[in-house]
Amino acid sequence: MTEAKDLQEWRVTGMDCGACAAKVRGAVEALPGVDAVEVTLMNERLRLRLDTATTSRESVEKAIRRLGYGVSAKGAAPEKPKGGFILPDGAFPGSEKSADEPDSPAQSMDTRPTDPSWYATPKGRYLIATGLLLAAAWMVELLIGGPVAHWAFVLTTVIAIAPVTKRAALMARARMPFTIEMLMSIAAIGALFVGAAEEAALVVFLFAVGEMLEGLAASRARGSIRALADLVPKTARLVVGDRIREVPADSLAIGQIVQARPGDRIPADGNIVSGSSGVDESPVTGESVPVLKEPGDAVFAGAINTEGELRIRVEKTAEDNTISRILHLVEEAESARAPVERFIDRFSRVYMPAVVGVALLAAIVPPLAFGAPWETWIYRGLALLLIGCPCALVISVPAAVAAGLSTGARHGLLMKGGAVIETAARTSLVAFDKTGTLTEGRPQITDLLPLNGAEAELLATAAAVETGSSHPLAQAILARAEAGGIAVPEATEGMAIPGRGARAKIDGEVWNVGAPRLATEAGVLSAADSATVRRLESAGKTVVCVFTPGRLLGLIALRDEPRADAAEAVSALKQMGISSVMLTGDNPVTARAIADGLGIEARAGLLPEDKVTAVRDLARDAHVMMVGDGINDAPALTTAHLGIAMGSGTHAALETADGALLRDRITDVVEQIRLARATMANIRQNVAIALGLKGVFLVTTLLGLTGLWIAVMADTGATVLVTMNALRLLRFKAEAQ
Repeated sequence: MTEAKDLQEWRVTGMDCGACAAKVRGAVEALPGVDAVEVTLMNERLRLRLDTATTSRESVEKAIRRLGYGVSAKGAAPEKPKGGFILPDGAFPGSEKSADEPDSPAQSMDTRPTDPSWYATPKGRYLIATGLLLAAAWMVELLIGGPVAHWAFVLTTVIAIAPVTKRAALMARARMPFTIEMLMSIAAIGALFVGAAEEAALVVFLFAVGEMLEGLAASRARGSIRALADLVPKTARLVVGDRIREVPADSLAIGQIVQARPGDRIPADGNIVSGSSGVDESPVTGESVPVLKEPGDAVFAGAINTEGELRIRVEKTAEDNTISRILHLVEEAESARAPVERFIDRFSRVYMPAVVGVALLAAIVPPLAFGAPWETWIYRGLALLLIGCPCALVISVPAAVAAGLSTGARHGLLMKGGAVIETAARTSLVAFDKTGTLTEGRPQITDLLPLNGAEAELLATAAAVETGSSHPLAQAILARAEAGGIAVPEATEGMAIPGRGARAKIDGEVWNVGAPRLATEAGVLSAADSATVRRLESAGKTVVCVFTPGRLLGLIALRDEPRADAAEAVSALKQMGISSVMLTGDNPVTARAIADGLGIEARAGLLPEDKVTAVRDLARDAHVMMVGDGINDAPALTTAHLGIAMGSGTHAALETADGALLRDRITDVVEQIRLARATMANIRQNVAIALGLKGVFLVTTLLGLTGLWIAVMADTGATVLVTMNALRLLRFKAEAQ
């Protein structure tokens, strides 16, 4: 009988490097009844499956607190970490938050209003105390010197290393002996025994500096993501009858009307019911030019109303608006670790013990085998210990991934994790859906050709069958009927015919609105009618037939124009060495007319299952990204190596896809690939920095060219370097690449 395990989640505070996350993971993995452990550094989350009959939540929390980290239940006030020097109660930002305050995606990214100053953090206080102790020891050396100065440095080292040694012992008890705290403790205490007291004190101080810089870099990386949550205003102006009152934005319900004055941020996703104004959507989509919005148009929470007053009907609750969805995606994305990250994680588990082994051999082999001085080689072995910490290597990937995800989110380029970034960077072929992706998705009726009735009857019948459909062709027919004041009869038993059209009953008679091949199969399309269809299709138009068994009522021709930036996107992809293909259910002639104008290959007449087959066929020889927007694209999005949904697409497409383009611009496909490639290049640079510095200092330490204080910089210095290098991605501009 299998154990029943529930998904549990906590917030862990005090983590600021990949090694911290690894320590938390190792501590909880050692507990019985725990599996599927997931620790994400940037949003400070611990998630796992727990058999509460074997191990309680309290036991998990106790194991984490023993390591010096703070832990709190999801939605509760964040707990101040107990590592290093302890802050007084209330000094940790967010500790004033009520434990029963509701949690939302925006809050879960960070409940803290602002970051503390560096000196108000545990690591900041530890750095200041260590610095003061070291300064005092140097003053003793300048004023007194001799044995007194030596013992001053010994005392400084012992006091400064004590909290580090305590934490190392706690982690050793949690079956994690190979930690930077343990290596630092051994190196500092060992240096005292070989008479290098001044250098031991300096090493501990430099360790404190590195820890502080790591914390600041991690805080900046988190801050770039948390800034998204600040886009949505905290209050909204709710319209109640003739009055307007201010209410919390997260209390708004679907259907309520809110006012947005010029300069206000829009408090909720919704549709404009009155007023027209330019709306700056750059906080959400990255689009710098305000977009004119009029009654009926959709607006995002967080967008800025720039001109006139708007009244907006709320369509999404606070936890489901665009910003919350982005935040939730960024939260979840960190869990989808890139293959290279998983490899680095496995490698680091071997790397540290291996370097420790090399340090041990370096300390004992030369004196035993060659009679070399013990003090010299023990000193070099201690320096090698500090090079063995894999912090810089472990953080090299997640720091770059987090920065890449944050940058993408700010520019409307959503990617669901590091695995998606790595896959996007390898893209060699992009398969586009046509309608709503390469084209505007808003076709207009160009021809109404009644064959057995009046034009009004043709349009009314087609509109009745398409009532309730969200398909672009259906919407065009319904819009034309409404604009013409056509009385639309009631239809029943409506149903979609995937890839072919729709069917419904009108006054007990079955009517079809669909592709010419559907009419051909029904035997109602004559040779003359087929010739008319071919003539219309040769002009790049889509033709639908309106018929009932035995009678063709008429033909309706529609045309959907390509997006303004579609040709530019295809050309840019070609310059990057990426080929493109259009996959569409439309007829070959219409597809060819669109494809020729864009300079792209086309595969037409595809049903949803045919698109899946086509993607599988393309994937045999290329790394395929599929871009689509409709329900019928969802299977193909799943089949491709990478599925990207247009932001205006259906909920099914957005949920199925690996990423989304919020700005509905085809050129954003190019930007997404460029960002992914830049992120992977940054990861390679980080790995090279981490391993390169350690490799160089390993050799120079063995040769006696560098000592303990340089060795500690090989660890903490490399960690800071790779984190700051990753943060360069926050300034990434795809257009400039």
